[in-house]
Amino acid sequence: MKIAIVKLSALGDIIHAMVALQFIKKNFPNSTIDWIVEEGFKDILINNPDINSIHTVNIKEAKKNKSLKLLFKELRKLKKLPKYDVVIDTQGLIKSAIVAHLIPANKQFGFDKTSLREAFSANFYTDTCHIDYSENIIKRNAFVISSALGFNISHAEILDKKSFLHSNCKNITVFAKNHKPNIAFIPGASFKSKIYPVDKYIQLANELDANIIVLWGNEEEKLMADQIKFGSNNVSISEQLTLDELKPVIAKMDLVIGGDTGPTHMAWALNIPSITLFGSTPGYRNTYMTDVNQVIESNSQVNPYKIDKNDLSIKDIGVDKIALKAKELLKLV
Repeated sequence: MKIAIVKLSALGDIIHAMVALQFIKKNFPNSTIDWIVEEGFKDILINNPDINSIHTVNIKEAKKNKSLKLLFKELRKLKKLPKYDVVIDTQGLIKSAIVAHLIPANKQFGFDKTSLREAFSANFYTDTCHIDYSENIIKRNAFVISSALGFNISHAEILDKKSFLHSNCKNITVFAKNHKPNIAFIPGASFKSKIYPVDKYIQLANELDANIIVLWGNEEEKLMADQIKFGSNNVSISEQLTLDELKPVIAKMDLVIGGDTGPTHMAWALNIPSITLFGSTPGYRNTYMTDVNQVIESNSQVNPYKIDKNDLSIKDIGVDKIALKAKELLKLV
């Protein structure tokens, strides 16, 4: 069976779909699985033994530059891909549905119109399935993929998943030499209402008897990292890492703490203990809780159909609450 999976972006969303790969291979060990993704996110997929080929598009770049020429060039590439038995759109947006529709296949599979925020997307599929849009995103990804292929992925299987991010990067060192726990802080996120305040990260660092390593991906996040380091004597700052370099760093952490953002979700994918902080986005939907992967939410009533980016309630989460959960996960209490 030749399968193409469409999940173009963003980092956390791609990770939440990747979990299904190991279950596809379990049920169809001889299948070929290709993945279609935005160019900027391909590094999260590379080195995965369950993926045969990664095909990239630059739709985001075409939109940024308002270039119809680039957009049509990227879409034309899709028509030249080999023919698949099934293309599965796990994203459910109009742009991803169009991508799935253009790829040669016997069947284009996606969510039905009642399962989508952008309901028109369903018109581009030959076959669909139904699951509430408000349902947990990992369950949604597992459901659309397993429905397309005719098998089930159970809650127990997801809880017992194998780590599924792989890297060839071997020589990255960001660890202190003492024997205290290594904790990664992820201060950045895609928008402000997902970001926990810097001054509270400083308080948290001072509450924890650990080596704190702050991970960052752009200049704004580097400034936040510098401020956290300035406020605490047990903090170090990583170098700027690629997505592929980030995998082995997070894999060696004892704990990861951050907002609802891709690098925090990488801890879940790698079976590394984590605390994900939620304010304007729904914790019940955007992560999969386990014994070692926990969430702390603000008191906001979040509507998954319409995220309020002006909801800054994440700042109301108490440092003491995070510190206690961290110590519990590290078995220090």
